[in-house]
Amino acid sequence: MKEFFDALKRFDMNALFRAETTNGFIQFFRYIFVGGIAFVADAGALWLCEKFMHYLIAAAIAFVFGLVVNYVLSVCFVFSDSERTTSRTAEFIIYAIIGVIGLGLTELIMWLFTDVIGLYFLLSKIVAAAIVLVWNFVARKKIIYTNK
Repeated sequence: MKEFFDALKRFDMNALFRAETTNGFIQFFRYIFVGGIAFVADAGALWLCEKFMHYLIAAAIAFVFGLVVNYVLSVCFVFSDSERTTSRTAEFIIYAIIGVIGLGLTELIMWLFTDVIGLYFLLSKIVAAAIVLVWNFVARKKIIYTNK
């Protein structure tokens, strides 16, 4: 935690966003930004697809798009190569499985907030995204990117 707050105090953009690190706080900080970019890709695809199909089907398609964006950015900016415990292929498969669980949570939360509570589907997506962001980071960090 000290490393994160020191970098934040110094406003050290390299330490906060680019330098390889295994510090969980810095990685979560980066993951929030990566998740935000993936969310924009996912929500944009959802908004576009929903015009042509049911919002839950559109959410599943948009999720896949967001998953790929999230994976690529996470590999480049969040998790350290030294933490990887598997090959890239196995890594992506596990990453996707964790993501599919996140998709299930997203679908459940969106259904609950849209159909049951009556919230607009894109607002439901924001609620779901916040919850699933934490699930995805913790699961990926603990399962795929553990220190050897």
